[in-house]
Amino acid sequence: MPHQTSPLSAAGLSPAGAEGGAAAPISRIVAEVAASFPGERITLGDMAEAFGERAFGLLILLLCLPGMLPGMASVFGVPMLLLGIQMGLGFRTPRLPGFMARQTVRRADLLRLASVTSGPLKRVERLLRPRPGWFTSRAGEMLVGWLTAYSALMLILPGPGTNGPPAFGTIIMSLGVVEQDSRVTGWGVGLTIAGCLFATGVLVAICLFGMAAFSWIF
Repeated sequence: MPHQTSPLSAAGLSPAGAEGGAAAPISRIVAEVAASFPGERITLGDMAEAFGERAFGLLILLLCLPGMLPGMASVFGVPMLLLGIQMGLGFRTPRLPGFMARQTVRRADLLRLASVTSGPLKRVERLLRPRPGWFTSRAGEMLVGWLTAYSALMLILPGPGTNGPPAFGTIIMSLGVVEQDSRVTGWGVGLTIAGCLFATGVLVAICLFGMAAFSWIF
C-alpha cells in the first residue's frame, strides 16, 4: 500500500508515536490534527484521508468522543456505524460516501473536545504500548468493527444513560487499535460488550414499559 502523507506526519507525529519513538498521547494527536487544518470546519473526508492506514482507529476515536457529551452522540453515530461495518467486513481503509465525507466538525469543537477528555484519556494512555496479540490480528480488528457498529446503534437510538457506557468502551477499543495494543483493545472489547448490553437492556425496558402503559391506557 503506498505511503500517504498526512498533517500528522508533517507535524512530526504519527498515530503510533512522536519523533524518537516516544508515545504521543492520543489527546495531543487530536489537538495536532485539529490544528493542522486551517479552515474553521474539518470534513470527515479530509480526516479520513489524513489518517491514512490508521484512519479506522483514529476516526472511530474522534467520532466516539462526542458520545460522552449530552446531545452530540446521535450526530456522529451514523458515520461511526458505517466505519464499524466496513472494519467488520475487513476493509483496510474507510470508504465514506460523498454525503458523509462532506459532513463537517468545527475545528474549535475538536480542540475543545481534546482538552475536555485529556484527563481520562491520559490515565488510559499510561497503560498503552504496542503489544501484538489476537485483538490486533485481522480477526480481532473485524470483531472490533462489529462491536463499534453495535455501539453506534446504541448512540443513535435515544435512551436515558445509554450513550456513555458504549461510547467509553469503544474509545478504549479504538485507543488499543491505534497503538496496536492487544491487551487494551481486549479491555475495550469487554467494556463495550458490557456497555452495549446495559444500553440494550435499558432500551428494551423502556419499550416494554411503553407497551404496558399503552395497553393500560387503551
